[in-house]
Amino acid sequence: MTPHPPDSIVFGAAGFLGRSLVAELLRQGRRVAAAVRGPGDRLTSWLAGQEVDTAGLTVVTCDVTVPGLGLADLAEVRDVYNAAARFAFGLDVAEARLANVTGAVNVTEWAAARTGLRRLVHVSGYRVSGAEPDYRRLGPYEASKAEGDAAVRRRARELDVPLTIVNPATVIGPGQFIGLASVVHDLWRGRLPVLPGGPGVFVPVVDIGYLARFMAAVPEHEETADRAYWVLDDDTPELPELVALLASHLGVRAPRRSVPVWLLRRLPRALTGADPETLSFLSGDRYDTAPARAFAERAGLRMPPVEQALRRWADDLVSARFGAGTAGAP
Repeated sequence: MTPHPPDSIVFGAAGFLGRSLVAELLRQGRRVAAAVRGPGDRLTSWLAGQEVDTAGLTVVTCDVTVPGLGLADLAEVRDVYNAAARFAFGLDVAEARLANVTGAVNVTEWAAARTGLRRLVHVSGYRVSGAEPDYRRLGPYEASKAEGDAAVRRRARELDVPLTIVNPATVIGPGQFIGLASVVHDLWRGRLPVLPGGPGVFVPVVDIGYLARFMAAVPEHEETADRAYWVLDDDTPELPELVALLASHLGVRAPRRSVPVWLLRRLPRALTGADPETLSFLSGDRYDTAPARAFAERAGLRMPPVEQALRRWADDLVSARFGAGTAGAP
């Protein structure tokens, strides 16, 4: 444990995004409280593997689903990052809401009680921020994130909390074995005979290292308060080209046919293998990234070339056997 009190805290610190953010903050010399539900061994082992100096790290146990989070005062914390969420498809509605709505509001209220609070940075999502929480149409995960987004904004206004919302796209990087990774897995195994969605589908990505640097920089700039940023790479190829790029890199055959989303919704899941909750992500929608790009320019942040990031991620997926047998894989 660091002899100096933490100046920042990351909720969801053992998760894919949270641990990368902890690492980035520590590399910048910040004193970080990493908030986890259970033992912190998984996080500290990962940080050691990344050769991150943990002299400024304090691991604290908390439960975001209860008021007060079960945390000590941590009076000197000024920057609060909420990356805690239940990310899975097929969740029970109550389970999804407990983590993604109740938990998010509890973190907001805890942040409001910090007398020196500089910023609450809340991770939402590129498909949910500002969306209506329609549980029937979207499914428990996406709808609970949309409801949580609205609830955090509302409670932050009520409590006068300086809030920044970060809406990341599909985050890629070493250790990301869910979401788009399942498409890469099927491609690698020769189990992707047709492409879901087809032409015009845009599933944007963002590199984990870039996203962590973006989030770390947000509280350092006063103009980011009360703003929301869509953080994604506009140069992400549309899904057919993205899959073709990965297929070429991996030396496998890309599917030549596609199934439109409207048909996927009507076909039985046993036939398509597609989880109904993932289908809303197969969209041609584009997003207003101009504010995020302008901020990144001011902060001196640069995204890695998207094709390079995709190839590097694909190599990591294959070498890690898509997370098979990886203890604590997200």
